[in-house]
Amino acid sequence: MGVVVKQSIKGTIVNYLGVAIGAFTTFFILTRYLTAEEVGLTRVLVEAATLLSGLSQLGTSASILRYYPYFKDEKNKDNGFFFWSIVIPLIGFALFSLVYVILKTPITSYFAEKSELFNSFYFYVLPLAFFLLYVTVFEANANVLLRIVVPKFVREVLVRVLSLGCYLIYAFRLISLEGFVIAFCGVYAVAMIIDIVYLFRLGKISIRPNYAFLTPEIKRNYLFYTAFLVMASLATTITPFLNTFFISAKMGLTFTGIYTIAVFIASVIEVPYRSLGAISQPHISQAVKDNDIAEVNKLCKSVSLHQLLVGGFVFIVIWINIDFIFAVIPNGSVYESGKWVVFFLGITKLVYSTLNVGITVLSFSKYYYNSLIFTIILTVTAIVFNILFIPQWGMTGAAFATLLSNVIYYLLMLGYNKIRIKTSPFSYKQIVVIALMCFLLFINYLWSRLVSPNIMELFDTTVLAMFADFVLKTMLISILSLVLVYNMKISENINQIIDKCLIKIRIRK
Repeated sequence: MGVVVKQSIKGTIVNYLGVAIGAFTTFFILTRYLTAEEVGLTRVLVEAATLLSGLSQLGTSASILRYYPYFKDEKNKDNGFFFWSIVIPLIGFALFSLVYVILKTPITSYFAEKSELFNSFYFYVLPLAFFLLYVTVFEANANVLLRIVVPKFVREVLVRVLSLGCYLIYAFRLISLEGFVIAFCGVYAVAMIIDIVYLFRLGKISIRPNYAFLTPEIKRNYLFYTAFLVMASLATTITPFLNTFFISAKMGLTFTGIYTIAVFIASVIEVPYRSLGAISQPHISQAVKDNDIAEVNKLCKSVSLHQLLVGGFVFIVIWINIDFIFAVIPNGSVYESGKWVVFFLGITKLVYSTLNVGITVLSFSKYYYNSLIFTIILTVTAIVFNILFIPQWGMTGAAFATLLSNVIYYLLMLGYNKIRIKTSPFSYKQIVVIALMCFLLFINYLWSRLVSPNIMELFDTTVLAMFADFVLKTMLISILSLVLVYNMKISENINQIIDKCLIKIRIRK
């Protein structure tokens, strides 16, 4: 776990730096200078482009993780593996872009009543999707080379900094809305160019394919796997964006903008998994290839436990301070209707970051094709639940639909993995962590009833009182969490890190 831990820690630091920039942009630029409708427009454009790029991949990201161990050969620069990872998505992009153009009339008709602004920028989705496609593909190549930090810096930090520049230029009306959308697409073009330059500078890739290496067996297996992924991606790629499209079409871009702010708040929970999951998957893929089930289980349980610990802590800090968050952001009264969206999406992100490592095992195994059944179940349940709950509870209904469909999906797939592959991310320590989370929420309840009212009486303004309450309460929960986790010895890795810190400050010898 040495390389995994080292790279994941660096990646997590980069991710949280990006989150800090994103938080400033989201809470103090978007909410102040853009209308909720304009925020919703950027959300729909990005998600439409992400959907198109996801379909265009033809499963390339998953194929890279699965087949790289077979092509791996440093002397021969991995037998031209990188070449195929570029060509196949290009074919997919050409096909799905054609479909996107052909379907313009029915798609724009769907958004016409409530989200006409999106239709004005319909074709800008195409270049944005192309840039996102290759940013994702180049990141996947960097992952299997165990070099995740620079690509993550590009996506999480550089993209956000450049996007912030675009927002500011538009905020002061130096460019039109159309100019802003063009500049926004250009941000991802810059990210794509930097990623490919970085990969070539590593000196480990080649665009010269080794046709002799492609045996009939590899071709047959790869084509079958790709055909499966194309079918599966129709479900897995569409599902994450159902909420945005349903809300935009049925409620309007203003509500999409409110939902976007809630999504950003909840997304902070999954930040650590973006690094730990990315760096651990190549190791899991190799272990599955070697049929080392003991190692697979060890990796899955370790990643899952640490994600529950970190993600659970972040969720608690967010939820106990959710009213303060909406109080301090500009125009917070407009966005506070997304409070319970944050709650349900936060739990969804916690479930994802804790259990997703467990379901990746199936995609690396010889039983991968069975995952199509579960992805279809996920998509169908998500659509049904959105149709049922959005008319009843609006945005909150969409968030609850996401949570419920994901819980069903993960339980079914992990149950299958346990029976068929004998792998599971679950451990008894996770029950301890959940109990600890409940205890911390109870402490927050007592604080809110007994301490917060007294703090409110000490200050002249409500915002200043809420800020003092936020600082003191967060410090209490943080210190209490650290002490309990350390003394309960939930994680050996975390205890080792704490011990090193204590030695440095000479609290412990």
